Amino acid sequence: QKYLCSNCNNVLKKALQTLCGHRYCSACLSWIVRTNKNAICQKCKEEDPSTLSEGSLLTEERAFGDAAINKEISELKVHCVTLGCSWSGTMKNFEEHQSLCEYALIPCHTGCGHVVMRKKLADHLENGCVNNVTMCQKCKRSLSSSEYQNHSTPLINKDGCHFSEVGCSFRGSKEKVKEHEKAAVGAHMLLLLQHIKQLKASVCPAAKSFIPRSELNLENKLHVFENIVAVLNKEVETSNLEIMAFQRQSELDQNTIRGLELKIAELHRCLTQKDAGLSSLHKTLLFSEQASYDGVFLWKITDVGRKLQDSVTGRTLSLYSPAFYTAKYGYKVCLRVYLNGDGSGKGTHVSLFFVVMKGDYDALLPWPFRHKVTFMLLDQNNREHIIDAFRPDLTSASFQRPVNDMNIASGCPMFLPLSKLQSPKYAYVKEDTLFLKCIVETNQ
Repeated sequence: QKYLCSNCNNVLKKALQTLCGHRYCSACLSWIVRTNKNAICQKCKEEDPSTLSEGSLLTEERAFGDAAINKEISELKVHCVTLGCSWSGTMKNFEEHQSLCEYALIPCHTGCGHVVMRKKLADHLENGCVNNVTMCQKCKRSLSSSEYQNHSTPLINKDGCHFSEVGCSFRGSKEKVKEHEKAAVGAHMLLLLQHIKQLKASVCPAAKSFIPRSELNLENKLHVFENIVAVLNKEVETSNLEIMAFQRQSELDQNTIRGLELKIAELHRCLTQKDAGLSSLHKTLLFSEQASYDGVFLWKITDVGRKLQDSVTGRTLSLYSPAFYTAKYGYKVCLRVYLNGDGSGKGTHVSLFFVVMKGDYDALLPWPFRHKVTFMLLDQNNREHIIDAFRPDLTSASFQRPVNDMNIASGCPMFLPLSKLQSPKYAYVKEDTLFLKCIVETNQ
């Protein structure tokens, strides 16, 4: 499971690890961040929505390349699943094999539309590809396989172009001849021009020898060709008019497209604003679901083993709880825990602190904060809870009215020895989860 991406669920490619400890393909994380404002880690949501924190927010800047997992993945033993192929090796060599696998199905590069095994591509190009080009040794023309076959086979029951008398060699079915004559107007005009020049050259000697019948025949042919040229000129003019109309329509279409693009951009902007609003509402909803308003707060911390390791390595020194309140319009507070200790408890104890936060009703509340605070680490077998309590030092800045978002944390740096937390005699951590409880006495 640790080799799978938290988004696409495939084997990780260029694995990145986020602050919440989950792993994503580099491309997957980039796509999620690009297409979602304030994206939240889906794995965190699935595991426990109540533990969502700032660390669950996905950004590329806060993710780091997981070299260890990438190395493990590169050494995984894999085999090719292409039918007929018996290759096996390590993941780091698999992409090279994919580009060489003789049994892989690949599209013909000529664009003929066929998909063939790589090892049979040469046979396909030689015997079956309609787009494979062959040089005719007689006329030196480049032809596809199908064209070359027709070109090299004597023409049978095929019509000739109407301009064959002036040098056009095209032959084919009636439909092909029509298509050819419509497409080759310019070429036919050049052939006619050359033929007329030849006729004029032949008229002069005929006049000198004064052969009336030959001259008459030549004049008749010239008249026929002049009529043909006139018809072709009309066709060219008609084609030009059609082209101009098409260009005008194309300009109109382009204007319509630009208008639609502007509308799409505006809609995208509106959607972005709505997404941001929905994200804000989602955060507010999550907060309201987790908030407590009676001074009693129960904090469930999951994935304790990994979070403790992150605290030891310095990756994430401390964790903040969601905010809670001493009353509906009371003090806004939260907890901060150092699983590997802080200050005098660093490396030996779990440190637990109380944080006074800036609230909406601070102007109406008495300061400094003076309520007794009790911490509890719950034994999940209900045998021996860890309990500690303190009364605020009224001279400490930690309990004055907050100027910033939150005051300096204050509490118990030596709340619980790490040896006791991890001891199998107790059930403070069970199924990689612990529960911290805070009680603020509000009846003082």
